Amino acid sequence: MIEPIEYKKSFFESIDFYHQKGWTDGLPVIPPTKEMIKNFLESGGVRAGQIIFEVPERKRSVGAEKIAINAILAGCLPVYMPVIISALEAMADPEYNIHSSASSTGGAAPFILINGPIRSEISLNSGTNFYGPGTRANASIGRAIRLILINCLGAKPGLMDRSTQGNPGKYSLTFGENEELSPWEPLSIELGFKKEESTVTLLATEGPHNIQNHYGQSKGILDTACNTMSSLGSMSEGQSFFVFSPEHAKIISEKYKTKKAIKEYIFENAIIPENILIESGKINNNGWADEKGNVRHALTPEDIFIVVAGGEAGGHSSWVPSWSRRRNGITVTKKILSSESRLSQTS
Repeated sequence: MIEPIEYKKSFFESIDFYHQKGWTDGLPVIPPTKEMIKNFLESGGVRAGQIIFEVPERKRSVGAEKIAINAILAGCLPVYMPVIISALEAMADPEYNIHSSASSTGGAAPFILINGPIRSEISLNSGTNFYGPGTRANASIGRAIRLILINCLGAKPGLMDRSTQGNPGKYSLTFGENEELSPWEPLSIELGFKKEESTVTLLATEGPHNIQNHYGQSKGILDTACNTMSSLGSMSEGQSFFVFSPEHAKIISEKYKTKKAIKEYIFENAIIPENILIESGKINNNGWADEKGNVRHALTPEDIFIVVAGGEAGGHSSWVPSWSRRRNGITVTKKILSSESRLSQTS
């Protein structure tokens, strides 16, 4: 198990020590000191020795100090701790299915979506290049979660993590919803949270699938989205997210005023004939199809989530599907507690 250390003779020697121990994701890390750990615990409103979550399948429990250590290794700021702790609590929910998703050959990554005021408080990117490099919060929060999976739950590549090809999202797939440019209510409001509350939503997913349409109108963009969803490569019965860019969202909303209308349209039109799935070898038995012989990715329209993120210009959106069938893990949302709120719960 990973332990805190003081710096060795040099900063780079300390980094090499963590690489030698196998406590990294392959990238350089920030070696933690006792003072740094103390600051992170205080920012999270947790105590050393406090158990944050448990994974019965792995017979592992993860304490606050281990979380702080890995957050520091990942390059986080102390102010990120409330987000990281709430994200881990979501992962520990049995509905997320952390054990199977972290060990599957499918290469699942934690899709981490953040809503509410905390986005601006930690300077989280929800605009241009939000999936890409350049923002400390987006990069290091997701990286901290990955290091905790590796160092605390044993999800090391080639051992417990048996991904056939992996997924770039395993480094980090963390972003905020661009609520300000969305024509629809944010996901947190849709799920019943208050505007002043911040939330973190997790789903074990594949990487994003690009939806490119520069000239289409409302229906044309949704038809492009449906075609992306119904491709052979990712056909399953799992939940999924459509992350529409502001440009696409604005055009779609001219005809489809509500998320409910969009979900129902996609559910009815993102279909593929069952016989094609069987002939391709994608499935090896009948029983998936409806009365017309078609198979849908989602079991219901409510298995399709609609959010908005990205820069203001550009005809690119994305579809992010679950790593597996619905029964193998679904979306979990948790309220992000401030350090004061968390302390009051445990005092």
